[in-house]
Amino acid sequence: MKAALHLAQTPDADRLEALVAACHAETGITQTEEERRAALLPLLEGSPHGAIYLIGPARAPVGYIVLTFGWSLEAGGLEGYVAGLYIRPPVRGRGLATEVLFTLPPALAEAGLRALHLRLPAGADSLHRLCAKAGFRDEDAYMMVKRQLS
Repeated sequence: MKAALHLAQTPDADRLEALVAACHAETGITQTEEERRAALLPLLEGSPHGAIYLIGPARAPVGYIVLTFGWSLEAGGLEGYVAGLYIRPPVRGRGLATEVLFTLPPALAEAGLRALHLRLPAGADSLHRLCAKAGFRDEDAYMMVKRQLS
């Protein structure tokens, strides 16, 4: 299976929402359908803050990658964050995530991104190896912290 990427748009909302719901169920994220849709729709409608790509066939995607954007003086401009990467369990292990992490960054660089970040869960050794193989490097000088605002 090839990891074809398609920019998700409003007509993809139902397919995407089902994939996100499956991801959330698998990872223990509690969110209502309304909350999920409210988070997804601005990106599907063309918000400059991010984009979502469906992975696999456009009519029957097997996963997605969510990118969000910010500005960095250190990076010298626009940088991106992988805010979500999900592949359905039955098709995992076929190299789809690897292909996405190898092919998407050059396209993002052509669009003006200066850096791409991916936050990994603690203990995700195989994911860490995959990211290292795709050119991501540890940022030992930084520790991610979070303050929930709402």
